[in-house]
Amino acid sequence: MEQLSRRRFLKISAATFTAAAAVTRLPDAVRVAGAAEAEKGVRTVPTFCEMCFWRCSGIAHVRDGKLWKFEGNPNDPQSRGRLCPRGTGAVGAYYDPDRLQKPLIRTSARGKDAWKAVTWDEALAYVAERMQKIKAEHGAESIAMFNHGIGVRMLQHVLKSYGCTNFAGPSFAQCRGPRDIGFLLTMGTGLGSPEPTDIANTDCLVLIGSHLGENMHNTQVQEFAQAVARRISIIVVDPRYSVAASKAKHWLPIRPGTDLALILAWMNVIVAEGLYDRAFVERHGHGFDRFAAEIAASTPEWAAGETGIDAGLIRTTAREIARHRPASLVHPGRRVNWNGDDAQRSRAVALLNALLGNWGRKGGIYLQAGMRVASYPLPKYPASTRPLADNPNQERYPFADEPVTTGLRDATISGKPYPIKAWWVYSTNLMQALPNPAETLKAIDQLDLLVVCDTVPSDIAGYADVVLPEVTFLERHDELLVGWGRQGWTSLRQPVMPAPADQKPGWWIAKELAGKLGIAQCMPFKDMAEYLATRVEKSGLSWETLKNDGVIMGPKMPITVEEGAEFAFDTPSGKVEFWSDQLVKAGFDPVPKYKAPAPLPEGFFRLVTGRSPVHTFSRTQSNPLLAGLMSDNEVWINAATAAKLGIANGQFVTLRNQDGVASNRVRVKATQRIRPDTVYMVYGFGQTNPRNRRTFGKGASAAQLNTRYATDPLMGGTSLHGNYVAIEQEA
Repeated sequence: MEQLSRRRFLKISAATFTAAAAVTRLPDAVRVAGAAEAEKGVRTVPTFCEMCFWRCSGIAHVRDGKLWKFEGNPNDPQSRGRLCPRGTGAVGAYYDPDRLQKPLIRTSARGKDAWKAVTWDEALAYVAERMQKIKAEHGAESIAMFNHGIGVRMLQHVLKSYGCTNFAGPSFAQCRGPRDIGFLLTMGTGLGSPEPTDIANTDCLVLIGSHLGENMHNTQVQEFAQAVARRISIIVVDPRYSVAASKAKHWLPIRPGTDLALILAWMNVIVAEGLYDRAFVERHGHGFDRFAAEIAASTPEWAAGETGIDAGLIRTTAREIARHRPASLVHPGRRVNWNGDDAQRSRAVALLNALLGNWGRKGGIYLQAGMRVASYPLPKYPASTRPLADNPNQERYPFADEPVTTGLRDATISGKPYPIKAWWVYSTNLMQALPNPAETLKAIDQLDLLVVCDTVPSDIAGYADVVLPEVTFLERHDELLVGWGRQGWTSLRQPVMPAPADQKPGWWIAKELAGKLGIAQCMPFKDMAEYLATRVEKSGLSWETLKNDGVIMGPKMPITVEEGAEFAFDTPSGKVEFWSDQLVKAGFDPVPKYKAPAPLPEGFFRLVTGRSPVHTFSRTQSNPLLAGLMSDNEVWINAATAAKLGIANGQFVTLRNQDGVASNRVRVKATQRIRPDTVYMVYGFGQTNPRNRRTFGKGASAAQLNTRYATDPLMGGTSLHGNYVAIEQEA
């Protein structure tokens, strides 16, 4: 795998115009329109990024008609004028030679690379005709959508106007959902996005499997760098010596799957030694005495046997965490669906923060501020008498407050509670996002229609009946971003460049589809600019200012107790629920209870996964700028383990999981920076669509190896780290 130095990356970032100029080497179909080619000089356009979900506002620079560079908008509270490598590399997404260019209709069996290019009128007529047939035979609820990103909003609106009710995104059950439900059950609120972590002012930061510095959550990474410069106490819990671990005072190389044992032991020490915030607990805690009795047996000596962490170190770090309260923060994490009990583990994280009394405190978890923006007067959606298919009447997952993707997939396979006969898939690669791809293919077999709308030929697009090419975020208007954080704000996304071929924005696709479905009245505006301007002006804000500046800030509000903020807990008790009566009533443990992971089979290693600072899931691997920084992944293996197996650093191997599923060949990174019983890979590689030439067959797919997964009984999250792999050398 080619790894570029930061100096070289910055050189690329500053001179992205070179890549833009290279457009002449691309096929004619993806060259910029002649009018844009004739443009002279430099113009700038503010817009907000979609290279990841953080959605920083940036400023695009166009030089002589070609997209030149994209950099942070200093008005933006997210980017603060700086973009991460993914955002800076957005220019590469525009000039990606493998971008989808024209609507495609399948001409052979699903999974075969045989298509015909059609007009937009033909493609949408084809889709509308099949949707009408499905609605007539099975009801509109039998048409479901899987989605990710803000660009889907108008397509969702049209489908809801048609009577569709089943919508699900992997961002819940495959990412942040366990965390939000854990905090909701404990504090009465989820954390939202971005999380209100006051890293800028904390004196002790605890990261449990959170790879700040590799997972580029821009604002938090900037604050983390500042925290490192302030020499605060950092404690990192991770089986791998991550970038964050390299900055830590204490690195705890924990046995995978035992994080809850460590958190319980930390709380045991803090409670037993009276190190918790007594005033906060007495005023705001519910069931504390029962909670304390429940964790009394979770001593550091007990946890040491489970986690592999020395009992003395557990005590030392517990005291260190408590010493800095309330400016001590246990990061709630993201992409926390690891083991199948993750809502309870996240609830334990919430309880540990509560013991520190850091809720609404400087250096802890601040209270988010927002702003109000008027809605557009849209028609009401038709009512449905059918339950949601993923989690009917919340009987499967009683505490899920968003749709569960795998629940919707299960309903498609079983036909219960009613048949799901069509999928719309917008900007999410389900073959990589969901566990066990074989189950996804089994569900697709039940469909009469699969529509994929995306910018690149993803794995899931290879199984579509219709592929609709969307423009990138640099070529379209989208819904307003109304943000919550230290201060509320509104950001505008607006077109910077014309579409290079026959791609269209999601709102345009939605409007055209609405007409063909006979519900044109649900889109009562000429275009997205009119829709957005109406909302902005109704709010008493300036449309011209928003277009020119990209961001409008909301009013300042107190966000910590130190600033005068007040808070309440929206739980059944009105307090922090150290003991949860609602969990008892539902048949679950009122205090998180540790369950040991299954022992490793002989000759196998626990597979854990993570992210790259230059890639977002499986969406950016074809970007020519970002692929130049990381073109494939590698598997981290402990150096002593590799030597024992006779495997050299840089050698190619195959990983085979406990069910006999084998990966592509993948290069070994033999290192002391990982536990001997664990291997690690970056997610999102090993893609299978041959139309995506830059990604096809590059690296190994962690999703392909994730054939066994546990499902969180509280909210439906699916585990990522429950599989074991053996390492096979090439013959």
